[in-house]
Amino acid sequence: MAEAQRWIVKCQDPTDGNGDVIIDLPPDLLASLGLSVGDVLTIEVIDGAIVLTPKSSDPTTR
Repeated sequence: MAEAQRWIVKCQDPTDGNGDVIIDLPPDLLASLGLSVGDVLTIEVIDGAIVLTPKSSDPTTR
C-alpha cells in the first residue's frame, strides 16, 4: 500500500447556490495517483482530513 500524502488545496464556490465546492487537484497529485480527468473519487473525512480515494471502475468491485 502506498504511503499517505498530504496536499493543501483551495476549495472554490461555483456560486450556483447548491452548496457544492470545486477542488482543483494539482497535476502532480493526479499523476502520482495514476488519475486523469473523468476518474471518480470517493471522499471521506477522517480525523479532520479530507481523504480522496480512487473508485474502482471494475463493476465487480463496486
